[in-house]
Amino acid sequence: MMELVTRPLRDEGPLPLLVTPAAGAEGATLADALPAIRSAAAAHLHAAGGLLLRGFSLDGPDAFRRFAAGFGHDLLSYEFGSTPRSPVTQGVYTSTEYPPHQHIPLHNEQAYARDWPMKIWFYCQQAAPVGGETPLADSRAIYRAVPEPIRTRFAERGLMYVRNYGNGLDVAWEQVFGTRDRGAVEAYCAGHGITCEWKPDGDLRTRQVCQGIARHPETGEPVWFNQAHLFHVSNLEPEVRATLLDIVDAPDLPRNVYYGDGSPIADADLDAIRDVLAAHTIVFPWQSGDVVMLDNMLTAHARTPFKGPRKVVVAMAQAGRAQ
Repeated sequence: MMELVTRPLRDEGPLPLLVTPAAGAEGATLADALPAIRSAAAAHLHAAGGLLLRGFSLDGPDAFRRFAAGFGHDLLSYEFGSTPRSPVTQGVYTSTEYPPHQHIPLHNEQAYARDWPMKIWFYCQQAAPVGGETPLADSRAIYRAVPEPIRTRFAERGLMYVRNYGNGLDVAWEQVFGTRDRGAVEAYCAGHGITCEWKPDGDLRTRQVCQGIARHPETGEPVWFNQAHLFHVSNLEPEVRATLLDIVDAPDLPRNVYYGDGSPIADADLDAIRDVLAAHTIVFPWQSGDVVMLDNMLTAHARTPFKGPRKVVVAMAQAGRAQ
């Protein structure tokens, strides 16, 4: 088995754990290193939360797909997504296709749902010349740092995510569900605990009650696991919020989140959560060819604004589900 070198990338903590080829194996392919990397992931991924694989050779998205699938789970399709992505090859997608000037806040992938990937990989084919990092944060540390009264409310009451698709304001339902068949949408929603309704204009509204916090199924640790700070109307810039509410009534906002019983969440609580997220953000520069592997429940990720070309693709595997 190939020898690897593992060490924290940062002096401040173990996230991410840097994994590189040992001396004499520089430039080895990730395919050649896969057995050793699987062993490193088994030994270190839960403790560190994420691995940064650097210094290996990887020849494009198909090789990346084979590498990610080599961990023993079928790659997942991006169902019930909340952001625009495009398929690159089977099981591999573009990272979120938001304009380069926009910041994507920290989040755990699909924590707004009752199903999510346990593992997620990012492959940096081309690092942006300016910005474009993928910041990380420890979801266990975030859980501990969120003020206890907020944490208790989120744990006890859960969260209701309300989404209104299309209408030129958000991703169309046809893209989110990967079909134009209303019956297929209704069947998917019925199977995932999602309430759906077709509005008079033909667009779709869904509601789903989900977890505010979760416990990792293998480590048993509590983690902050939701996307309230992203879905809540307070995430919008004040002028954008005001403009939207001039166009549509509050129930028809593209997305919003409430407590599980439908009662409102105070803006101040979301502001406190965002302060915690900012305090726990870890930023490091991409190098072209890097691959990051995350335990999606233990580690949140984000994206910084960037200039110039950037190409980062994503694969997800090992379905998790709310208990």
